[in-house]
Amino acid sequence: MAGGGSAPIRGTQSFVYTFSACWRRPSLTVLEVLWRWAFGAPALALGYFEATRILRQTPIDTAALSRISLFDPMSAAATLSALAAPIIPAALHIAMRLAPPLLLAWIVLSALGRGAVLRRLDSRLYRRPFTVMLLHGARFAALAAAFGLWYACIRAAAQFAVNAPIAAGQEPSLVLFSALAIVATLGLFTLWAVASWGLSVAPLLAMQRNLDARASLADAIHLGPLRSKLVEINLVMGIVKIALIVLAMVLSACPLPFEAIATPEFMARWYLFVAVIYLIASDFFHVVQLAAYLGLWRAYGHANPPT
Repeated sequence: MAGGGSAPIRGTQSFVYTFSACWRRPSLTVLEVLWRWAFGAPALALGYFEATRILRQTPIDTAALSRISLFDPMSAAATLSALAAPIIPAALHIAMRLAPPLLLAWIVLSALGRGAVLRRLDSRLYRRPFTVMLLHGARFAALAAAFGLWYACIRAAAQFAVNAPIAAGQEPSLVLFSALAIVATLGLFTLWAVASWGLSVAPLLAMQRNLDARASLADAIHLGPLRSKLVEINLVMGIVKIALIVLAMVLSACPLPFEAIATPEFMARWYLFVAVIYLIASDFFHVVQLAAYLGLWRAYGHANPPT
């Protein structure tokens, strides 16, 4: 029940109001975009520099790439595998060298940036930057484990639908592999949306109640009637993210009917435009999710403890 004995509130009941409230405060999205790109722009520039350096040392056979056909996926996969074989060791070496400092920079910047957005939403929140850093590190570890599980599922699907039939002298089933991959991806995406709400709300609890990392994680698990509302919000936001990806794919394909007159430079600029729009929209809905969490918190009568 909500505070004051009012009727139960659905997690997404005020979603439209929260959406419009965040839309009327563009500074929230600007702040979210700024802290993300404070990390993303240098990271992309560094990745581009390292990628071009690797490609200069190991040139790609562009003629083989031009012969790839979507109507012959097995041959295309073999060609891509052969082209990637000399590049992968150098790429893995660079990734192992750059991953730790980039991960540390992301945890620090995300904690500071997310804390700034939350305090702009509600100035009464406490400043807990180091606690939020620890919680973001825990969430990243859980996300990495989820990606590892997804990769294991994709490998198992490839073994079942492609490798095993080939070993038995039969035709591989790419349709079955695609179906298994889609089911595994959507299933794990939904599972993450349902199960990760505690890690998402723990930083808010730390700043709301002035708690350390362990206490905020413990409180996130014992939120009573709020728990189902937070799961509902996470599911809706998961659907929104899928819709954004689909919309980005549709927008990316819009110029294809005019590819005979569209120059490669135009297509590159169009794809860049779509990518930027997608990232800004995704950042906006991250802000909406935070605002929805805070709105539920207020609706259920929770307040800051006395200092």
